[in-house]
Amino acid sequence: MLQVRVRKGEGVDRALRRLKKIMDKEGMMREIRAHRHFEKPSEKKRRKAARARTRVGRE
Repeated sequence: MLQVRVRKGEGVDRALRRLKKIMDKEGMMREIRAHRHFEKPSEKKRRKAARARTRVGRE
């Protein structure tokens, strides 16, 4: 679990911004968005194959 301590004299909005930056860095937001709704196994396979194609295309 992530923790962000609010420093002395620091506003809550700035602490929230730091929290979001940490979550983005760790990829948590991407994972949360991916689990928002159920994804059928066939859709998961299709998405994974499409991502592999784009990786091959870049190299």
